[in-house]
Amino acid sequence: MPHTKSHSPAAARLALPFCLLALLALSACAARGTTVHDEFDLVEVATSTVRWTGVAVSQEGTVFVSYPRWTPNIPVSVAKLDPSGNPEPFPNADWNDWRFGMNPAEHFICVQSVYVDRMGMLWVLDPASPQFSGVVPGGAKLVKFDPRTGAHLRTYVFDADTAPANAYLNDVRVDAERGYAYLTDSGAGALVVLDLKSGKARRVLTHTPSTRSEGIAVEIGGRPWLQDGKVPQIHADGVALTPQGDYVYYHALSGRTLYRVSTRALTNWNLPDSEIGRYVEKVADTGPNDGIMFAPDGYLYLSALEENSVQRFSHVTGIETMSCSPYISWPDSFAIGPDGSVYFTTSQIQYGDNPPGPYRLLLLKRKFNAAPPKGEACDFAPPQKATPTP
Repeated sequence: MPHTKSHSPAAARLALPFCLLALLALSACAARGTTVHDEFDLVEVATSTVRWTGVAVSQEGTVFVSYPRWTPNIPVSVAKLDPSGNPEPFPNADWNDWRFGMNPAEHFICVQSVYVDRMGMLWVLDPASPQFSGVVPGGAKLVKFDPRTGAHLRTYVFDADTAPANAYLNDVRVDAERGYAYLTDSGAGALVVLDLKSGKARRVLTHTPSTRSEGIAVEIGGRPWLQDGKVPQIHADGVALTPQGDYVYYHALSGRTLYRVSTRALTNWNLPDSEIGRYVEKVADTGPNDGIMFAPDGYLYLSALEENSVQRFSHVTGIETMSCSPYISWPDSFAIGPDGSVYFTTSQIQYGDNPPGPYRLLLLKRKFNAAPPKGEACDFAPPQKATPTP
């Protein structure tokens, strides 16, 4: 979910022949020497002609998605998908209606991420930087809803010290049991820690390399991702909280390093920012990643942008590729379904205004009888279609 320039929400247009895209994806996956496991089926849940980034799944299996305001007009910021995959404004049309002059705390301005915590509550992260024009004063916020009823429960507004004008609050994980939320800032480079009880927030790791771009170029299908002829540099983007709640893992999109830091250090308000860096650990060398998320089984799922794939990591197995496909085009954000299935959006940011097909919501559905690894290959077959629920 990078800090990038605007992209058209118009219907997707064919940019490259799909067979060429498939070959590029295949070569990318094979070139890394990765092993593709056969534990999951790749299933298409829904498609969209408007770019989405965030995804969350409730304990009842309801899917929520977010559409950032990277263009002047978007039809909706946060939506609940009906059983056929059609978006319905959530919690209502009023929250999704915003124009300059409206109360920025009571309307979605530019929603980047959605997240369901372990208590079943839905959180909406609004960096409030429409078209990356800078944070609207009083608009950067984290909003809590009851996903079942749509009831608005609380809004946490971030001031200019926490979300400065060049910030882009990108992703969030909420530890509802302990009462903290952890956010990334991909615009200026930092983590943000929020005390959910008091509403107090602070920026941390603002002057350490771990939250900053590494100066790399993201290459997909042998082509560098460029913006106005330049290589974008995106800071701390993906964030994940361990199932035990003891570490926050994070990754700069324009980087190849996975880091973690203890939540004990992050939530110690007496520990100055200059000291928190001592608790940062390098975890692994990776490729560029957008979203990351821990699954209940302890694996960390990674969005391998350059390989058109979804990977997983553990300290025992290292990095493994779970699914590689040309349909996994810029895997963006993850969510875990009530049955343990891994949902993720594809946002195709590398194509700018001309994606070769619709934006997809996909899931990795675990097979009953998992096969052994199938070797170094991407899957050319299109994803299966999800069966609509009644």
